[in-house]
Order: sequence, then C-alpha cells, then structure tokens
Amino acid sequence: MASMVLLVVAFAVAACAALLLKNWRLFRAIEKLPGPTFVPFLGTTYAMAFRSREELLHVFDSMAEQYWPIFRTWFGHIPEVHLMKAEYVEKIMTSSEQITKADIYTFLHPWLGDGLLTSTGSKWHSRRKMVTPAFHFKILENFVDVFAEKSQILVDILKTKADDRPFDFYPYITRCTLDIICETAMGTAIDAQKVSDSDYVSAVYRSGEVIMKRAREPWLRSDFIFRRSSAGRHFYKDLEIMHGFTKKVISERKLSRQSMKQKTMTQNVDDLGRKRRVAFLDMLLEASEDSQKLTDQEIQEEVDTFMFEGHDTTFLFGNSLGDVPVGQSSRCSGGYQLPKGAMAMLHIRKVHQDPEHWPDPERFDPDRFLPENAQGRHPYAYVPFSAGLRNCIGQRFAVLEEKTVLSYILRNFRVKAVEGMGGAAQAVKLNAR
Repeated sequence: MASMVLLVVAFAVAACAALLLKNWRLFRAIEKLPGPTFVPFLGTTYAMAFRSREELLHVFDSMAEQYWPIFRTWFGHIPEVHLMKAEYVEKIMTSSEQITKADIYTFLHPWLGDGLLTSTGSKWHSRRKMVTPAFHFKILENFVDVFAEKSQILVDILKTKADDRPFDFYPYITRCTLDIICETAMGTAIDAQKVSDSDYVSAVYRSGEVIMKRAREPWLRSDFIFRRSSAGRHFYKDLEIMHGFTKKVISERKLSRQSMKQKTMTQNVDDLGRKRRVAFLDMLLEASEDSQKLTDQEIQEEVDTFMFEGHDTTFLFGNSLGDVPVGQSSRCSGGYQLPKGAMAMLHIRKVHQDPEHWPDPERFDPDRFLPENAQGRHPYAYVPFSAGLRNCIGQRFAVLEEKTVLSYILRNFRVKAVEGMGGAAQAVKLNAR
C-alpha cells in the first residue's frame, strides 16, 4: 500500500514538473508581475483553498489593495493575471480573439452544456443570433408584472425580519431572483421564496456552491478526481434533479404550444407580447420552429443557462468577470506585460472603484453619471455588463429587474449595511417605514 502511495506521489510530482518545464517561458514572464509567493505544485492556491465565498472576496480585496493595478496568481500550474484598470480591461474586451472562454468554464458544461455562456466560435454566434429576439423590449415589458409580484413577496417576507437587528440579506434576494428567472425563462413558478427547500431550488444552490468549491481547489479540476469526490457525487445527483425539472417543463411547454398552434400561428411576436406573457422558452421553441431546428437538448442548454446567469453568477466569479485566455502578448501602461497563455481575470468591481475615474469611490453619488461629469471619463471605467462581442445579452432584463425590486424594497424599508459600504458586506439592518 505504501509503495502504491509513493508511486502516485512520484507520478504527480513528475507530471507537475513536466508542466512547469513546458511553461518555463510563461512562468518567467508571469513572475515579473507582483503577486503572492509562488509555491511549487500549489501555485498560490494556498491563499484561497478551503475558504468561504465571503472569505475569498476578502482575500482578493486584500491582494488588490496590496498590488493594484495588476497582480498575478497561480491556480495550480495555471497563471492568472488580475486586471483592475479600465485601459487594461479594454484590451481584453475589445479583442476579437478573446471570445473563447477559459478552461474554468468547463466546470459548467455538465450543467449548462454548450449554451450561450459556455459555447465559442460559430456555435456561439448562431446561438447569440437566435437568443437575441428573446430580449426585445416588447417581451421584457411583459415581465414587469412578474418582477412586481415576486418583489412584493420579498417585501412581505422581509417585514418579518425588520426588527433593527442585522441579518444576512443575500439568501432572500437570490431566492427572489430565482423566482423571477424561473417564471420568465420557463414560464413556470417554483415559489423559491415560499418553499426554499424544494428539490429543484436546493439542487440549484448546492450545485452553485460545488462549482465554486471546484474553482478554488485545483485538485478538483480533474474530472477523474472530481467524479469520485463527495462533492462530485452530490453534484451529479443534483444535476439529475435540475435536468429532470427543465426537461419536464420543456416537454409540457411543447405540448401546450401544439394545442394552441393554430392560434399561435396567426400571431407575431409583437402580438404575443401584448396578449399573453411569453417566456424565453417560448421564444426558443418558436425560433426553432421558424428557422434553425434546435433539439430538446440544445433548448435545455439555453434554458439552464438562463437559470444560471439570471439568478446568481457570483457563485463562480465573485467580484470579477471571470477568466479569459490571453490570445496574444500585449503591453500595458506602467511597463506591465500581459503574456500570451495566461488567463486574464477582470476585476470589474475594482475598476469601478478606481479613484482616477471615481473620486471617493465608496460614496454614493449618482451625479457622477450626469453627462457633464462623465465627459472625458474612460469608456471602460464603468462596464457592469461587460462590453465588446461577449457583452451581457440580458443587461436590459437585469436593469429592469433591479429597478423594480429596489423600488419595492426602498419604498418599504430603510436599509443599512452593518459594516458600512466598503468590502463585501452582506449583513444589513432593515427598519420598516
């Protein structure tokens, strides 16, 4: 038994050494950037492993403060360059070569398949073209009723918590957004706010946590190891629940459409938007019937993608936009080199806190966005929905949803962050108005 363990360890050491030798040139270029100490075989993951979501955000905040505006980390043997200036982010977002997603997105493939978030190349272009009509403003206007209904439920629940004692607001808002995206994406209600322990809701949250765990622990990167780990076994059980739910909804929706086909065939998208609420799933089914045929599997990929992106993308990416492979070396201001082969991690929140563009960035000041105050500001100093070819297709949906939910909360409560506005504080106090 001992000899077998030694053999496995020796093999792992040899494999890591081979990878380091292969990437020696990249290693030398990356190590010229500031960052935490590199440890052979571990990289810099020792600073991130076994930490909660909140702790991980604080780790990155601390590194960002220490090394701003650029630093490097190692995810095992994979180098990541963290960018926090508008001009650095612009180089990545405007590059026609940077539409390929990083390897970390493969963690989402078992759940989302080759949907809009994870696909690349011609498949991504065709899917983007097909999905775009689902975000037409006439369709989005019909979702306001859903936003309002779910926001009122949230307010009613929060009224039971408004006793001037701090509590974690995060679970409540994510269940509200899960309710919203499920009804708008699939046309079915799951009542996540009222029945938070349903099989589907629980599976969604557990899966998100497992994906995040895998993203910060490089030994779980291997599919072989992950499938045999406790986290992996639970993840694939939850996948059966989530995929079973979406398959059932798609099947029922198709049957419903067939029974209404004669009526539906006489209506265009504008008519449908005015006369009845159309879910994104309806738009996919209609597009599939009218143009490019999509299989049920492909439709499921997009519906699952809507569900994932529509309620909590911080599961995986926290305070950043995520990793993008660097297709070609480029030089940034300050003498920094962004080497080909590294992963560029865009820290959007830190870009939005750059005092060069946002004096006293933690102060709430809507006047910053007035036209006269925005003149001369770098166009990539504020990119909450990314930019370029892979900008967020659902940004209009998100803004409309955000405005509706916030209006309900602020009309009913006074909200105060317990630890102030700095950092990633999620505990709040609510006072009923």
